[in-house]
Amino acid sequence: MLHFQPRPAGFDSARLGLVVGKKLLKRAVDRNRVKRIVREQFRLRRADLPAYDLVVRLHARPQVPAGQALAADFLHLLGRLRRPGGKREEK
Repeated sequence: MLHFQPRPAGFDSARLGLVVGKKLLKRAVDRNRVKRIVREQFRLRRADLPAYDLVVRLHARPQVPAGQALAADFLHLLGRLRRPGGKREEK
């Protein structure tokens, strides 16, 4: 899941927060791997993102060996962020 909120005026870059709980991934190695993959994808695309505070929360247990699938899911969420929505106004 991706939660987002526009940053106050004067800030022009996005920030990232991650929530990966022990309930879904018991081993710290697996939790850290998920965070590492998401952080790297965010780092590569940060310049193209609008000025939002983003919080990525793990909603379902990922299949741990599938790092590329996890990265693709995160990129899909970022793609939906840039798409104009119903209530959000793009200026």
